[in-house]
Amino acid sequence: MAPKSATTTEAVPSTLTSLEAYTLLAISASCVAILANTLNGPGAPLAVSIAFSGLAFTIAYSLIRWLGPSFMRVGLNGKDMSKVRKIEIPETMGAVCAVVYLLAIIVFIPFPFYKDIVAATSGGESKDVMLEVTDVNVGRHLHRFPHSKLASYLSAILSLQSVVILGLGDDLFDIRWRHKVLIPAFASIPMLIVYFVDFGVTSVVVPTALRPYLGEIMDLGWLYYAYMSSISIFAPNSINILAGINGLEVGQSIVIALLILLNDLLYLPRSLLFSLLLPSTTTHLPTSTHPTTPALTPAQSAHLSSIYLLLPFLGVSLALLKHNWYPARVFVGDTYCYFAGMVFAVVGIQAHFSKTLLLLMVPQILNFGYSVPQLFHLVPIPRHRLPHFVASAGATEGVLEASWVDFGAVVGNGTTVPATTGLPKYRTLAKPRKPKRVVQMGMKVLHRLHLLDIEVDPATGEVTRYVFGIGGVVG
Repeated sequence: MAPKSATTTEAVPSTLTSLEAYTLLAISASCVAILANTLNGPGAPLAVSIAFSGLAFTIAYSLIRWLGPSFMRVGLNGKDMSKVRKIEIPETMGAVCAVVYLLAIIVFIPFPFYKDIVAATSGGESKDVMLEVTDVNVGRHLHRFPHSKLASYLSAILSLQSVVILGLGDDLFDIRWRHKVLIPAFASIPMLIVYFVDFGVTSVVVPTALRPYLGEIMDLGWLYYAYMSSISIFAPNSINILAGINGLEVGQSIVIALLILLNDLLYLPRSLLFSLLLPSTTTHLPTSTHPTTPALTPAQSAHLSSIYLLLPFLGVSLALLKHNWYPARVFVGDTYCYFAGMVFAVVGIQAHFSKTLLLLMVPQILNFGYSVPQLFHLVPIPRHRLPHFVASAGATEGVLEASWVDFGAVVGNGTTVPATTGLPKYRTLAKPRKPKRVVQMGMKVLHRLHLLDIEVDPATGEVTRYVFGIGGVVG
């Protein structure tokens, strides 16, 4: 085996190139122009959300580049294990994106409620609306303001802030998995309380095949809230588990966000989207009081709120993907994984499509099932099931060899096990424990499904060795 190349401290670029600077400046100017145009009229919240997303992209892109050296100075750095030249690069840069995202959706709060605010404070400048005497005496028509929608939006922000704090704590203190796994459930409490007060529906539609036995509708009661809390636990952790390759965490998050965005758009008619994108010339009362403005259905309103939360997320994620794509110049850290998963949980719960969200996360569900032996320490597996990297003699390329663990030999820390039966060498990190019989049965099932390669002692029938990881050449 050729010796691995030593870790280098080559400086990662911390400034923007001229092309990047001019491009970001052009994007920012366009977004500011959109905001200025909407502020002159009664507002177009969807156009404002797109503008804020563009600004979030430019700010996150610039801060990731500028703050990289500062993160490295305080020890937030790491090296890519599957590279020939192991250059130390900044880590936890997902925290920058999370902060920019939170600021964007906080500043955005007044825009989706612009018409409601105008109507509640000044009557919406509509002179042709007849009001009762009691309404005139009240002065402000605060009963017309959609407090429930505002509460949902604020609870989403509170839940996201809570999970960002969890991610920062994990990046800084490396919290053990069994201690942090349930924390997202506590972050979901504000959302669940608002859901209970404003919506409160705990019934689900029974699949057609089961309706003769369970009926068409089944009320789950408190179990429905436990289910939604489980979604908030699974989504952040599933993004964090499916990781270990440049761009994988951010890439899968962008794909899921785009699929959710497409699902939201299917619920909204084109006429409504145009009215939200193009500011009109007159100011109207809210849709509930103005006779010519079509009222939003609850489903349309929920999916519109989902779009408002997803667009800035896509903006900051694209900025991070540019820096985390192979070869990565920064690492995202656990903060981004928890933050991204919680964004999906928030929109899925508040827009009432949590079951659709699970369908869009099938790869994460399959990866979770495949990661159960690692998560519950049933068998020794390295982090993210990474293969063993071997650098070539000239240090110009390397080979990713499938790693293996030998249960039959006594292996010490850092001891190289002699390869047998043609398997590559693998430097183990600890003494592997022989798995229990029920675990060995599961490994044999995975072997039959071609998901795991094992060796079995023909005399005892016990698993003596298993192989994981992939192979290939890396330049």
